[in-house]
Amino acid sequence: MIKLLVLHTGLVLVSKIDEVGGDIGEPDCRLDDPYVVGENDTLTPWLVEYTTESVFKMHSDKILTITEPKPTLLEKYQNITK
Repeated sequence: MIKLLVLHTGLVLVSKIDEVGGDIGEPDCRLDDPYVVGENDTLTPWLVEYTTESVFKMHSDKILTITEPKPTLLEKYQNITK
């Protein structure tokens, strides 16, 4: 499922997200193809300056809110990640 995530840092991401099982203290969310949402709904691959990876694990406690992206943003994301 594709969701809009607002992190505690204020960063806004759009990503495919799945809950993954793990031991206590281990990351429990998997983000596939996360993109940072910028001004005017620009999309930039998350951490592109540092890695070529496109799958990341994250602790769910770092996420402030998960919601549905607006249709125009969803379409833009889907076109980029085809």
